[in-house]
Amino acid sequence: MCTSDHGNHPIAVDLADTATASVAPSPEIVEDLIAANHILFDQGVVDAFGHISVRHDGRPDRFLLARNMAPSRVAAEDIVEFTLDGEAVNAAGRKVYLERFIHAEIFRKRPDVMAVVHSHSHSIVPLSVVKGTRLKAMFHMAGFVGQGAPVFEIREAGGDATDLLISSNHLGRALAEHFDGHDIVLMRGHGSTVVGGSIKQAVYRAVYAELNARYQLQAMQLGEVTYLTEGESRACVASIEAQVHRPWEMWLEQARARRR
Repeated sequence: MCTSDHGNHPIAVDLADTATASVAPSPEIVEDLIAANHILFDQGVVDAFGHISVRHDGRPDRFLLARNMAPSRVAAEDIVEFTLDGEAVNAAGRKVYLERFIHAEIFRKRPDVMAVVHSHSHSIVPLSVVKGTRLKAMFHMAGFVGQGAPVFEIREAGGDATDLLISSNHLGRALAEHFDGHDIVLMRGHGSTVVGGSIKQAVYRAVYAELNARYQLQAMQLGEVTYLTEGESRACVASIEAQVHRPWEMWLEQARARRR
């Protein structure tokens, strides 16, 4: 049964468990996933909506994602395991995110991806709808954005009467195709999805994608913008993203302090 807070726009589903659990994920990866939810909320990337997943560290054909809930409230008992078809392993009657197919199909498409963040961060959305203006890397902390983040147009896969949500494997696969050669994809009128080789890297990218978008919108009002070259983008990723533990530790401390 579908549930909804917005009329005919379902945001969660009751999903029967159709797969069998096997190896339990490590406590460390669960702890990091919980922390990531709290950090993303504290940094303003997600609010009541948005989610982060991580590939199961004992089974690469599975991933972990919180049940349907606000990210700021996620705890260990809220983590659900899924197959790459989006089937629940241990939901046990808990409602799950309708858009779990974003995560499932990206993990299927990109074996190198270990974590996925989907958000509606405020500065990203305008750049998803303006034709001829793309999100581009403009400062050194966001080299991963590259020379232009692709925009997923859901109408091409789902027609012109969807609710813009990635609510099926078909739509998830269509979105995942845009991640060939890209680590961030904007979603027209919706938000964005970023990927990383770890939870910490994905969180770093989600935070700095929002900052890059904010700076880009501000700079465009002042005049012609100088963006990073392809070589600069690659060099920035190689040197700066090797230090993702630095902002992670600070953000985690801040998030924990505000929860006290």
